[in-house]
Amino acid sequence: MAGRMVRSCVQTALKAVNSVVGLAGMAVILYALWMLRAWYREVADLDQRFPVPWFIYTFLGLGIFLCLLTCSGHIAAETANGHCLSCYMIIVFVLIILEGAITVDVFLNTNWEEDFPPDPSGKFDEFKDFVRSNFEICEWVGLSVVAAQVLSIILGMVLRTFGPDRETDYDSDDDTTVPARLPLLRNQSQHGPDYAEPNTSRRSDSWKLRILDKVNN
Repeated sequence: MAGRMVRSCVQTALKAVNSVVGLAGMAVILYALWMLRAWYREVADLDQRFPVPWFIYTFLGLGIFLCLLTCSGHIAAETANGHCLSCYMIIVFVLIILEGAITVDVFLNTNWEEDFPPDPSGKFDEFKDFVRSNFEICEWVGLSVVAAQVLSIILGMVLRTFGPDRETDYDSDDDTTVPARLPLLRNQSQHGPDYAEPNTSRRSDSWKLRILDKVNN
């Protein structure tokens, strides 16, 4: 009973922590859609067609990936399946490594902007200016998302040690009553032809003999 309660608490905590990553993904998708709308407004004033900048597509893909990761994390937390939890933890771990590599490149490399292709829309420069002007808020948001990812890995490992909840299956197997048909079988065997009264066959034979005697006379 105590193990089941602890497992449910870990599942709830994993879902709550995983929801933080999902909210971040939804925020990134909304920001990407806003940039895409602004880009089409700027292009609509011109007669030429320009491709959508890579920065907008990157943000949109990142937001969709975080939302899908959140859905898979909820499924893994609900089922507590070892394979699902392992795949989820590996993906989150790889994502943390990529985020750390990008962060180290930005802080240590002075020419980190040259690693990215040019952005003709100028949205990348606007994003950099926004981060610099609101650096403390962006830092806390980034640390919160990374902390949620680390906690999701830890909670996933704890939930994987517990395994799926199989006590309900054992309870359902104990509740089934298979021998309920035995009395019916006994009643049928008691009313079978072996227990028929012997006087009934004798009476029918004597009645047939009487009828034959009357017909012959």
